[in-house]
Amino acid sequence: MTQAPVAEPPHVGRVHSRVDLLERLWYRRSAGWAVAAAIAAAAGVLAGWWTPRGPLTSGEALVSIAAALVLGVVTATLVGSRWSLVVVPGLFAVAFELARIGTAGPTVDAIDLSMFGLLAFVVGRGAHGLLVLFPLMLGAGWGTWLSGWLGNGRSPRPGIVVRLVLAASSVALLLLVIVVGRPASTAPIIGSDGQPLPGSIAELDAVEIGGVEQVLMLRGRDVGAPVLLHLAGGPGGTDIGAMRADTGLEDHFVVVTWDQRGTGKSYATSIDPVERLTFEQAVRDTIEVAEHLRDRFGRERIYLAANSWGTIPSVLAVQQRPELFHAYIGSGQMVDNRQTDRMFYEDALAWADGTGNRGLAERMRAVGLPPYEDLNNYEHTVSYEHQWNAYPGVGDLSEMPFNTFVPENTFMDRVNAMRGMFDVNWFVYPQLQDYDFREQAVRLEVPVYMVLGEYEARGRAVLADEWFDLLDAPTKERIIIEDAGHRPSFEQPAVFAELMRDVAATTSQEGERP
Repeated sequence: MTQAPVAEPPHVGRVHSRVDLLERLWYRRSAGWAVAAAIAAAAGVLAGWWTPRGPLTSGEALVSIAAALVLGVVTATLVGSRWSLVVVPGLFAVAFELARIGTAGPTVDAIDLSMFGLLAFVVGRGAHGLLVLFPLMLGAGWGTWLSGWLGNGRSPRPGIVVRLVLAASSVALLLLVIVVGRPASTAPIIGSDGQPLPGSIAELDAVEIGGVEQVLMLRGRDVGAPVLLHLAGGPGGTDIGAMRADTGLEDHFVVVTWDQRGTGKSYATSIDPVERLTFEQAVRDTIEVAEHLRDRFGRERIYLAANSWGTIPSVLAVQQRPELFHAYIGSGQMVDNRQTDRMFYEDALAWADGTGNRGLAERMRAVGLPPYEDLNNYEHTVSYEHQWNAYPGVGDLSEMPFNTFVPENTFMDRVNAMRGMFDVNWFVYPQLQDYDFREQAVRLEVPVYMVLGEYEARGRAVLADEWFDLLDAPTKERIIIEDAGHRPSFEQPAVFAELMRDVAATTSQEGERP
């Protein structure tokens, strides 16, 4: 008995030529969904292997946007259903999360419902969603329409509202591509004739430090001037934008602003492996940067200035290698993190009780005195600092994230600056509980200038004064800057620049021009 041939699927439509594979998938819808699901899952696994923290560089971001758009178009064309706008991104996201298990840090870990946890979710998965899930969903929208145009009679026809949404979303994606693709740059220093000043320096320099690439911004009107290295606070902070807000230091120094390991412009190349995000490595990196600058500019010594967290590795770098430095200038000086945190806790709790904020007071009593294993518990004191300790005259433009909006940062640098604040802090901060400069750094062999803001918090100012009184140094000076808080060098930059001129005039070597 002869078997009758299997009938071909009924013809649904024809545009230019028959597409047999597509028509079979459209006719057997479960097969189309199976193929689309397999492609989406495979793409998620590949992305999780390639960019486990999501895109980190402009190049990775642009490739991810393009790949996600194509993925959405292809998979939605196979199924011709509006459900592809939800199912395909969902499958991709699940596969991606499974593929990157083992990648550590608050921006990639399980979601924590604290304020810090939610912010980490926004800068981690939120940024990834914008760069990947948004173009993926847009591609699925276009793919659904394309499926019907190619002849899938089951595919819904887009109405005027859907067409407008697709068009508007496409324009938004194009603008995102333009923003992401804008390169970083730092403006030349201009002379009186409106042209770049001869003998000046204005560079963004990627240097291998500690085995990984880290970024320095170098700016100064005279390449022969003294070299001043600045370390930002954090751990995880960047001050490239804050340094660009006022250029007074550039008139008398070659100012080097360093995005440390895992921060800002250095995040993409140095966040992993996280095992090297250590307090000791930060000190070694600081020494290596100082040696690099000394060699590049032909100096025997440089100036080392730091704020907040940056003062910790700076003090120990000076202690270990004093021959590298003219002087140490610490603003927002840290001395003993454990005691600072406990004093912050006491002041925040007293403020909560005094203002009738019972909810905050109850939460703080529930977690008790720091230190905490769960760093999200620090939000009870940190989030309210500017309320229980007023900082008159202090603006937000020198603070993150506002200080990241400068041409020196790309779109991804800004995203990474916020990622670094969470990820680096998560790994490094617990390591800072066992040091106390009042015991471990009572002798420095270079001149020391401790700069405090008039409104610095008690938990920092009291300990800084105690350390300063104990400190043995060739010369030491304690300076209070009025109308400033924890970041006096940026809150009153003109005053700080004048101070640095005086420091250089007192300590610079022959041949350097303060």
